[in-house]
Amino acid sequence: MAEAVAKRAATRCGYVALIGAPNAGKSTLLNRLVGQKLAIVSPKVQTTRSRLLGIASEDDAQLIFVDTPGIFAPRRRLDRAMVAAAWAGATDADISVLLVDAARGIDDDTCRIAARLKADRRPAILALNKIDLVRREVLLGLADQLSKQGKFEQVFMISSLTGDGVDDLFKHLARVVPEGPFLFPPDQLSDAPERWLAAEVTREQVFLQLHDELPYSATVETESWEERPDGSVRVEQVIYVRRPGQRAIVLGEGGKRIKTIGARARAELSAMLDRKVHLFLFVKVRENWLDDPERYRAMGVDFNV
Repeated sequence: MAEAVAKRAATRCGYVALIGAPNAGKSTLLNRLVGQKLAIVSPKVQTTRSRLLGIASEDDAQLIFVDTPGIFAPRRRLDRAMVAAAWAGATDADISVLLVDAARGIDDDTCRIAARLKADRRPAILALNKIDLVRREVLLGLADQLSKQGKFEQVFMISSLTGDGVDDLFKHLARVVPEGPFLFPPDQLSDAPERWLAAEVTREQVFLQLHDELPYSATVETESWEERPDGSVRVEQVIYVRRPGQRAIVLGEGGKRIKTIGARARAELSAMLDRKVHLFLFVKVRENWLDDPERYRAMGVDFNV
């Protein structure tokens, strides 16, 4: 009897890497699985630049999801750093979920990812995303084609946006991660510092407000974080761009754009932190930030890959 009780009470805990080509929907899926927005989302390719942990605890299972940058053929130093971070997340995880944008189909990046997972003999699951946009016969064809290219323990058809099929994926993962104690408190959602999450929220607004005008190479860093006696927080952040013309774009005529970015980021941060946020944004030109090791450390990726 005691053995049966112990068996029922056993907990499971494991790391699950969410990997895939750029814009496959990994960050949207992470937010859905955790039940709260942690990862920023934008139409811009490679919005995610470093690994982010999202923690979901339910009943006797704790799943630690690793949101990774999109994997593609890198050309620049930052590209190489992000792809290396993605594969590091997959290597360290107990199981990987290859997320594929079913509406876009199977591209070269996805084929390379499936082949490497197979070669590395890493436990992997295939999840076809955006099923609400694709006919069932097309989905079955994609699943069959990818199953021949890779080796997947299970295939799931989901929609990160609507939540269709996500519960089934979660329940399966909760059953297959290793037995072991929880590694984080059950109510903790991430291990990311608030300063870093705050910078990501502002970077999301930069991308959303200036998607068609601002080049990919912009970043945001939290420079100061002051806790106030009334429970609010004063945050100063710097938006780094590479050209004076880009600084003018971020500021906008009469400072209108930077005010919009600040207002929307402030509102989201206040909701995320559940307290008042006093946000102050500055825009600085740093032409060589893509070759600055300090900026890579701030993003949590390896400069020397």
